[in-house]
Amino acid sequence: MNDTIFGKIIRREIPATIVYEDEHVLAFKDIAPQAPVHVLFIPKQVHIPTLDDLKPDQAELVGRLVLAAAEYARKEGLAEDGYRVVMNCRDHAGQTVYHIHLHLLAGAPLGRFGTAH
Repeated sequence: MNDTIFGKIIRREIPATIVYEDEHVLAFKDIAPQAPVHVLFIPKQVHIPTLDDLKPDQAELVGRLVLAAAEYARKEGLAEDGYRVVMNCRDHAGQTVYHIHLHLLAGAPLGRFGTAH
């Protein structure tokens, strides 16, 4: 059973501002946005804690997340100016919820990426 906050959102046990959903993917606004548009895309049917836990036969899942994010960006008019997609893996990368997910960030110039603090 997936008892992460994302699992609870999938089961509609806690509220979220859902902006995209299909058979495989659920997307909702991040509660602590790092950009004017910050949406999280998660798989619905399978709980995979980190990118490192992804198995070769689950590769299609990551493709579905990326394609859903791109579709959302186009539909919301974000694609022309640009957007960023990010997947964090474990603590040092900033992963706080251990359910594989993709961040879509957009809505303003995002600046350089990858600078360590």
